[in-house]
Amino acid sequence: MSDTDLATAGVPTEGTPSPAAPGRTVPVRSTSGAGAGTVVLDDSLFGVTPNVPLMHQVVNAQLAAARSGTQSTRTRAETRGGGAKPWRQKGTGRARQGSIRAPQWRGGGVALGPKPRSYRQRTPKKMVRGALASALSDRAADGRIVVVSSWGFGAPSTKAAKAALSALGVSGPTLVVLPAGEEIVRKSFRNLPEVTTLAVGELNAYDVLCSDWVVFSRDTLPGDGEQ
Repeated sequence: MSDTDLATAGVPTEGTPSPAAPGRTVPVRSTSGAGAGTVVLDDSLFGVTPNVPLMHQVVNAQLAAARSGTQSTRTRAETRGGGAKPWRQKGTGRARQGSIRAPQWRGGGVALGPKPRSYRQRTPKKMVRGALASALSDRAADGRIVVVSSWGFGAPSTKAAKAALSALGVSGPTLVVLPAGEEIVRKSFRNLPEVTTLAVGELNAYDVLCSDWVVFSRDTLPGDGEQ
């Protein structure tokens, strides 16, 4: 797919200006809810016009790639037995049969049944980035992007994690984006059923769209522009 086609589809390409309005400023807060400055969200990620068909295609490809594709049925060639003709061709008054492992027989092979296969679809990186930008922009337009100065958990604590989200005014399905290797924070949130945690390098359109809120820290916010 060419850059022209991607631009027509609404996917940001290099050298193509974003159709978004000027950068959106959001507050940075501590885990107690107190203000800790502001940041300007990157227009190329949080200010584009959401492209619904693009997000649909990329999410479908991601879900397809997650399928194991290991389902398998036996054909008549793989089913044990059935080597001998069950009765002679003529003279019995019955329909002719060649094997008791033909599909119409009980215990026979399956006709046109599933076999192991890969469901992966080729998705260009520009389309993946464009879908992520569309998803983040949709959440930003609804005021559902939250930025935390730092989590500051000294030890894993579900109680502290729940209190922090409450102080931030976040409830319902929530995606918390963490720095790579941040085990203490990840373990603090893992027992909250409506919270999903992702390392910043794993951020994707599907998980953003599955969440009502997306919570970043200063370290994980893409294109952080402090004021």
